Amino acid sequence: MPSRISRQVLVGSVPLGGGAPVAVQSMTNTNTRDAKATLAQIARLADAGCEIVRVAIPHADALDGFEAVCEASPLPVVADVHFDYRLAIEAIARGAAKVRINPGNIGSLERVDAVVEAAGEAGVPIRIGVNAGSLAPEHRDLDWPLEDKLVASAVRFCEHVASRGFEDIVVSAKASSVLATVRAYRRLASEVPYPLHIGVTEAGTAFSGTVKSSVGLGILLEEGIGDTLRVSLTANPVEEVAVAWEILAALDLRRRTPELVSCPTCGRCEVDLVGIAGEVERRLRSLDVPLKVAVMGCVVNGPGEARDADVGVAAGRGVGLVFRNGRPVRKVDEADIVEALFAEIDDIVRERG
Repeated sequence: MPSRISRQVLVGSVPLGGGAPVAVQSMTNTNTRDAKATLAQIARLADAGCEIVRVAIPHADALDGFEAVCEASPLPVVADVHFDYRLAIEAIARGAAKVRINPGNIGSLERVDAVVEAAGEAGVPIRIGVNAGSLAPEHRDLDWPLEDKLVASAVRFCEHVASRGFEDIVVSAKASSVLATVRAYRRLASEVPYPLHIGVTEAGTAFSGTVKSSVGLGILLEEGIGDTLRVSLTANPVEEVAVAWEILAALDLRRRTPELVSCPTCGRCEVDLVGIAGEVERRLRSLDVPLKVAVMGCVVNGPGEARDADVGVAAGRGVGLVFRNGRPVRKVDEADIVEALFAEIDDIVRERG
């Protein structure tokens, strides 16, 4: 798989770009003034595999909570600021590991320069975050394709920030349109040297947003484009992290949890494969070992897929043949398939330490 090599930027201790692994991000949806609730959500995100977390600062009264979050967070905290450049400057002073600003609503270039100066003095990177819904005024009403406007806003802002001697920059150019997003990032990948934060913004609910994000991010990542990603869902942010890791795992880029391979049911299936696979999937969620588990319902592809997995089962009429590392180890009744699989899985987990 090709890989675009950008400049490297550090967000806290997490490297973005320069050949580093694609980092997973999410954003809290708590009230930032409530530091306790925000930190509790960050802890859940960290447990799910989130590596960088973004926190909104909508008003000055959120700054005390933001500072408390930065002090106690297990993850680097990014300040998400719109409209008021002074909030970005103060967030940097309060401990932000990165600040995100949008050229479409942050104000004049003089105000941008003030943020750049503060970030430079503190050694804090800036994400230039362009969204289709908040383009820079000079590009907003142009009769151009959306991706052209996204790229023009991002490139112009990058050039201005770099002209101030600041290049710890991360760039994003998101739209709710999958195609516009993909086209914009393809162009940005060749026009700027900075790490790219990829995502399909306002993608939708857990179901529709997962589909759109998987399509858009999958295309980009397969082309080597993207240094960090957020899956934007109208859902619990922990679900964003789970989907992000599944996308990375599907492309063999990164994996932190087991992979379940299970076949679609058909008229040949003679066990309750849906129930068995669902129970296996539920129990696998508690593991953080990257292994491949196959649950197959008939003899067409079952034995082959089961042999290809670390552990698997190929089912027949009311029974299952359990495989481990390509070798059949035992035949069990349908009712015992899940327990037999997890006996083998537990052995693998112990062996891997």
